[in-house]
Amino acid sequence: MFKIISNEEVGPNVHRLVVDAPRVAKARKPGQFVIVRKTDGTERIPLTIADADAAAGTITLFIQAVGVSTRAIVATPAGESLRDVAGPLGLPTHLQTWGNVACIGGGVGTAVLYPLAKALAQAGNKVYTVIGARSAGQVILADELGEFSEEVFIATEDGSSGREGLVTVILADMLAGELPKPDAVFAVGPVPMMSAIAEMTRPAAIPTIVSLNAIMIDGTGMCGGCRVTIGGETKFTCVDGPEFDAHQVDFAGLRNRLGMYREHETDALHKCKLDQQLDEIKEAD
Repeated sequence: MFKIISNEEVGPNVHRLVVDAPRVAKARKPGQFVIVRKTDGTERIPLTIADADAAAGTITLFIQAVGVSTRAIVATPAGESLRDVAGPLGLPTHLQTWGNVACIGGGVGTAVLYPLAKALAQAGNKVYTVIGARSAGQVILADELGEFSEEVFIATEDGSSGREGLVTVILADMLAGELPKPDAVFAVGPVPMMSAIAEMTRPAAIPTIVSLNAIMIDGTGMCGGCRVTIGGETKFTCVDGPEFDAHQVDFAGLRNRLGMYREHETDALHKCKLDQQLDEIKEAD
């Protein structure tokens, strides 16, 4: 069992959990992840390790509550425990001194971006962070990322904070030289966002790395559920990634695989809501 030290909501349906996991905290490297289960028999959820404190024996996880399993995890209060926290898994981020690095996060992908951007800054790069969200209330970690970024740029779809539009608006200014031009780009977020960024940086051959969110089950490469096509070859996100060269990723195939279980996820969430309503009726009686 892994005790939750703190559970804080940092945005709409986004929680920051600090979890007691000494062995994971000691071994973890930037870019790696863990697989979490709330209780026996529940879904296995892969989550990027946002930060770790080896001395305290804790890791930090950011979780967006979108389905039944993630809602159950974020509903677990401090002092209670998670059944499993397995890891660290995946390959660490390849770190080198690129120069100017644009770190681009969309939605909850900003949380996944955090450990990458922090490690890149510590490796001697000048990090320029771009955060995308639908509105100002959904912008997360701007202050935290600002602690080690040269500058933080924000783009919101409704224009309520920063630039109006998508993160690609700010990247376009970077590529045009109106903002610091990147020598490398790291991007984490929705598949359409990462795909668009890859196409923008491809003509200039700017190294572009994305962290993929393929469907994952065991996390050890045995099930094959997280397979993706990279440069025409089959790779497994859990053992070959999760970070890949964006210019080699088959984003269309990834998008199709991510949609395979959407109907099942919707049905499960609907059933969960019905069960909650029945429980409320019983309590009222």
